Amino acid sequence: MKKVILPVVFAVLITACGPSTVIEKSWRDPNTTIVSGSWNKVLVVGLLKDETTRRVVEDQLVKRMKGKGVASYNYYVEKDVTEAKASGFKDKLITEGFDGAVVMRLVNVEKETSYVPGASSFPPYYGGFGPYYYNSWNSYYSPGYYTTDKIYNVETNIYSFKQDKLVWSGITQTTNPSKTEKMFNEIADVIGAKMRSEGFLK
Repeated sequence: MKKVILPVVFAVLITACGPSTVIEKSWRDPNTTIVSGSWNKVLVVGLLKDETTRRVVEDQLVKRMKGKGVASYNYYVEKDVTEAKASGFKDKLITEGFDGAVVMRLVNVEKETSYVPGASSFPPYYGGFGPYYYNSWNSYYSPGYYTTDKIYNVETNIYSFKQDKLVWSGITQTTNPSKTEKMFNEIADVIGAKMRSEGFLK
């Protein structure tokens, strides 16, 4: 089996998992095992429509990589991306010493409504009128209510430039994140744990 030597840059993806993010599905290249090692320059890409959010997310992920990551907004500012330009950009990255890329893309945002049933307590219907009348004052009813969750689906892809291919891909689901940058950090945690558990990251 071919082994690709990678740096501690991917070790930053291995920390405690956040409770609101889970992996829905993932795929790994069966012929590739990632071993902490030699990647020294990694492009970090956050494909988000809002430019400010994109920069915040990329900065957060770069910070986790401890000098190994380079935010794409600092390196590539072309907005009108064609297939030819994308191919040329990849060649430029290889020439300038990039070993690979981590790309996170917001796939979907949806709302899910759930009903929470109410709680109730009723007086006993036996023992005569007196006990029933007395206990009825202590009965209560708490009506049910609806809650709406906001669910984010994010796709994460890891590319090896030396192999010129995708080596890992996964889709995560995060429910009600407090902040976008926190969500992407949590996703990185969950992905790292998944890669380690399946033996893909060593």
